[in-house]
Amino acid sequence: MVQHSFATRVVSVLKNDQSVLGLAVAGSWLSNEIDEWSDLDLIIVTRHSIIANKAQMVAYAERFGHLLSAFTGEHVGEPRLLICLYNDPLLHVDIKFVTLDKFKDRVENPVVLLDTDQQLQDVIQATRPHFQMPDYQWIEDRFWTWIHYALLKVGRGEYVEALDFLGYTYAW
Repeated sequence: MVQHSFATRVVSVLKNDQSVLGLAVAGSWLSNEIDEWSDLDLIIVTRHSIIANKAQMVAYAERFGHLLSAFTGEHVGEPRLLICLYNDPLLHVDIKFVTLDKFKDRVENPVVLLDTDQQLQDVIQATRPHFQMPDYQWIEDRFWTWIHYALLKVGRGEYVEALDFLGYTYAW
């Protein structure tokens, strides 16, 4: 699969980078469900945080292949994420940039592809993945007003705008 080839290329690019502690992969890779439609979910663990510097995040992404487009993931509540589209082959790749202390906060155990000092494996063995539970009171405080507003959009015939409300509730 193209995802495996791409990941192998990323390992070869990063293995001599002194600012990188490791590379892991998550998502459909973990369940062995990658197909021609799958994206690739990479986690780059750096010595120092680079998420405040989008240009540096993009510079990493450009080293991995023919980058067509890249933008950060604030819209999904994840500013550490760089959402990328590559060409040759055409491939969607999500790259999350974290430091070692942030690597422990995860929802699944990724597959480690590069671990310069065995630190990623140590974190995985010493910690457990967990889902952060939503703040139910935050949702309750907004829910009925939000639903009312969405129904006003439907009543007005603004169906596309009403669909936006469903997309936002997904982020809860």
